[in-house]
Amino acid sequence: MTGTSTLAAPSPTDRGPGRRGRRARALLGSVLLGFLLRRAVVTVVLLVGVTLVSFLLIQAVPGDTMTATLSEQALQDPEVVAAYRARWGLDEPLHVQYLVYMRNLLQGDLGVSQQTGRPVLDDLLTYVPATLEIALPAMLLSLVLGLAIGLYAAVRHDRFGDHAVRAGTLVGLSTPPFWLALVVLYVFFYLLGLSPSGGRLSTWIVPPEKVTGSVVVDAALEGRWDVVWDAVQHTALPVLVLTVLTVAMLVRFVRSAMLEVLDADYVRAARAKGLPTSRVLTAHVLRAGLVPVITVSGLAFAGLLSGTVLVEQIFSWPGVGQYAFRSASALDLPAVLGVSLFVAIVYTAVNLLVDLAYGLIDPRIRLS
Repeated sequence: MTGTSTLAAPSPTDRGPGRRGRRARALLGSVLLGFLLRRAVVTVVLLVGVTLVSFLLIQAVPGDTMTATLSEQALQDPEVVAAYRARWGLDEPLHVQYLVYMRNLLQGDLGVSQQTGRPVLDDLLTYVPATLEIALPAMLLSLVLGLAIGLYAAVRHDRFGDHAVRAGTLVGLSTPPFWLALVVLYVFFYLLGLSPSGGRLSTWIVPPEKVTGSVVVDAALEGRWDVVWDAVQHTALPVLVLTVLTVAMLVRFVRSAMLEVLDADYVRAARAKGLPTSRVLTAHVLRAGLVPVITVSGLAFAGLLSGTVLVEQIFSWPGVGQYAFRSASALDLPAVLGVSLFVAIVYTAVNLLVDLAYGLIDPRIRLS
């Protein structure tokens, strides 16, 4: 009808909450993708920088790299010497040697270990699963105990429970790792006879076929549960020592982070609304205080993966720490460089995961 006004039809982009929800999810996905790409680029740059620094440090070591790597018999053979120089570009300028090193590195060639006579990459693939076998359980136990005890100490601030926890963590942080390992070994093996002395398996047990490199997992895949139990017994003491040392550090950081959150206005408001204490602690306090805790946990886990040298030495545990110690003692430069690169990869990878965890816990960080 002429002169009557009609309402404009809603735009297709504004119809219903479903389309707006999809647009919001698409925007969130693009923000998260950009966040991931930025962190990945930074990680690659860090790894390249680490390879450059490691290469220059090896060049600064007194002596000839070829002399430290090849045996005396090989040094007497001109063909072997020429092949070695050509492989690593030792007759070329320093920047060309670095490019040759990077080319070999991208091909998975880290050189040959002088002490084992095997490729360094094969050695790392042998020793890394052993370190994972004690690092993963120690880190999981440390996280559970650290969060629980740290939150308890924060809630019981300036009371007897808080003072007891602070005293215990102070003792744990002040205890040298090698001393604690020796005491634990003396008590549980020598005095009580409850644990084996060291190694990954008892000497009379045939190891399982290598699939993952973890004795526990490989024995379980074969259905050899007696071997699994023996391997678990061997991991108990190293895991105990690493857990005690890591928990002592985590508890102090958890307590400090939770104390700051407990004084926040929104926590007091949640309590004033009559919310249960358990819900306030889990939904409001714990999540808000996790950001600094994640940082410390990531560094602690990277340290465990890098190998605790003295603990592995005392328990005769064939992990990365023991391999690094032997390589440095023998001046095995390819192995030292390989271990350095592995440690750098571990720390950069853990930092990347920590950054991703930041983005999941606090969405504001994705935009930074």
